Amino acid sequence: MSTAAAERYLFYAFVGLLVWLPLPWGSHRAWSWSLMEIWVALISLGCLLLYAAGRLQLSRALRAAWPVVLVLALVALWIRLQSMPLPAALLGWLSPAAAAVHGTAFEGNTLSLERFATRVNLGLTLTYLQVFVLTLLLLSSAARVRLLLAAVVLGGVFQASYGSFLTLSGMDFDYLTLKEVNRGAATGTYINRNHLAGYLEMTLALGVGLLVANLASRHRRHRDWRDTTRRTLKTLLSEKVRLRIYLTVMVVGLVMTRSRMGNSAFFISLTLASLYWVVATRRLTRGTVLLFTSLLLVDVWVVGNFFGIERVVQRLEQTTLQGEQRDEVSFDALTAIADYPVTGVGAGSFYAVFPIYQRGEVPLYYDHAHNDYAEFAVELGLPATALLGGAVLLSLGVALRAQRQRHDRLMKGVALGAGMGMLALLIHSAVDFNLQIPANAALFVVLMALAWVSLYLEHEPAAHPAAAPAAA
Repeated sequence: MSTAAAERYLFYAFVGLLVWLPLPWGSHRAWSWSLMEIWVALISLGCLLLYAAGRLQLSRALRAAWPVVLVLALVALWIRLQSMPLPAALLGWLSPAAAAVHGTAFEGNTLSLERFATRVNLGLTLTYLQVFVLTLLLLSSAARVRLLLAAVVLGGVFQASYGSFLTLSGMDFDYLTLKEVNRGAATGTYINRNHLAGYLEMTLALGVGLLVANLASRHRRHRDWRDTTRRTLKTLLSEKVRLRIYLTVMVVGLVMTRSRMGNSAFFISLTLASLYWVVATRRLTRGTVLLFTSLLLVDVWVVGNFFGIERVVQRLEQTTLQGEQRDEVSFDALTAIADYPVTGVGAGSFYAVFPIYQRGEVPLYYDHAHNDYAEFAVELGLPATALLGGAVLLSLGVALRAQRQRHDRLMKGVALGAGMGMLALLIHSAVDFNLQIPANAALFVVLMALAWVSLYLEHEPAAHPAAAPAAA
């Protein structure tokens, strides 16, 4: 097998992974995330063998993104340290609270209060690190970028269609079994409607980026009615129209999740992203205005009203601090942060530690904080959480920079989609735990990597006008 063919198959395997991850309940099961880890490890091994043989070169984007790679590697190293047995004196110096807990329990002297969960989390963290590197390494051409984005967008279309169909038909299936929660709302192949909403926020953002990239192309004037008819038919069958239909389907799916913050995060991020796009590109084309206006107004008021956006609005109106428990969970988590500010309680240990700090206002069992920021701070400690936040903000800044500096319309669109998707999930993460769901966390890492790709992927000159077909 040639080097080019081997690398191409590795890329297809990576795209297949991204398509697969949401299907088995967001890969939020031990067997499914273990399969993800094996899948990613095999692709990484293949790339490593090609690199060792001198047949695969480090991409410019990968070399530029070394700070993010370093941060993810340091966080993985920190999680490994959390699960390692330490001398009692050292543990008492690093984390007196953890030493006190271990002194009255049968656990080993580790910074983590649930070292087995922390070891599981270490495997996931190393997998996300590999996903980030593989995205930068394998997306070596504009054609591959388009293929990956198209596959992810089609995955979002499937999730929205499947979830909407089951909801509209009244069949409350939770993938293959009857739903236990979130009845009457679209969940797709996820358990929780908010996690489907988080996934759709990111796929919608990439779809918007692709569509904006296509809208940037210029059209020549029509010569006569035959030319007008021919070009109109080609437009109706073009990728632009298909993408616009896909976006509408995903908006329907997002509305039908009835997720309050999911819908709010998407439209807030869309508004901010569209405003920044105008500032960054310093021009406002008719196609761009129509796209953003239709997404913000037509989809919300026409499509949304038909498929029940009033139920989302009603849930927002009924939301009060007295009626919600998520804020109480976050407040209780602050107490844990105060006890373990530097070392954290151990990655993946929230479910085991939170009952210690749970007050009477929160009678239910919570295995996650319903606030990714609070959960990361509790589990990893403030320094490691700050490092992760810095890596995300750096990638978001790169996406914004690419929109200003790149002239390649595809790369500008990718930057818009990556930045918008990251922003949407960052907003949603304030009240949910999408980043604890492997499928959504992996896609978020891909968005981070796409930001670097959009800035550093070399421009591919278009074919010679004489040899290229006429613009559609």
